[in-house]
Amino acid sequence: MSSPAEFYNSLPPISKAYGTLCLVTTTLATLKLLPIYYIALIYEQVFFRLQVWRLLTNFIFLGPFSINFGIRLLMILRYGVQLENGPFNRRTADFLWMMIFGSSTLLVLAAIPFFESYFLGVSLVFMLLYVWSREFPNANINIYGLVQLKAFYLPWAMLALDVIFGSPIAPDLCGILAGHLYYFLTVLHPLASGRNILRTPMWLRKMVAKYKIGAPVYTQTQPAGNTGGAFRGRSYRVGG
Repeated sequence: MSSPAEFYNSLPPISKAYGTLCLVTTTLATLKLLPIYYIALIYEQVFFRLQVWRLLTNFIFLGPFSINFGIRLLMILRYGVQLENGPFNRRTADFLWMMIFGSSTLLVLAAIPFFESYFLGVSLVFMLLYVWSREFPNANINIYGLVQLKAFYLPWAMLALDVIFGSPIAPDLCGILAGHLYYFLTVLHPLASGRNILRTPMWLRKMVAKYKIGAPVYTQTQPAGNTGGAFRGRSYRVGG
């Protein structure tokens, strides 16, 4: 792209919206315009004071400006965008449903003491990374110019790096668990049983179509193998 504005406008809608919200939230928090306490996931405030917005706002804070924040934002711009433009191309509702399912799974995991966290944005980004690694398992990845490995192993390599640098591993593990559960229910289980029990609900498809979010879907059945890694060998009716 010839300018940052053109690059930004070229991003697919869901990844662009999520990355923008994370950047804006961190900026407001850094400028002391947004106390992060009021957007943190605190179940006592949710259930006893009905501050239900916390169930959403905790996902749009990736921490203060730092190298870790930059890495997480770049992960959205790379892996989220590649998913949305690749396997989920013209399947905006399916991509949004993946984000909703992943967020819901993380909220459940956060209720377990070991996985308790006030902010689940890092975990959601890690879920995107995990799903991407399953969609593009044979892509070659170079980590800091030191190690080259297949994308299939990238989530575990990133988790190991977080351990080395002293970051908590619980958020990464939550993201991996949520990503694998989504992958199992939408890919492995349908391949084994022929049944997809995690179909994108029709109300979400209608909402995406009504507000014209993303590119319009195809109406014909896609040939098998056009959707990359995890969907190779399957055909399905997009939007059906």
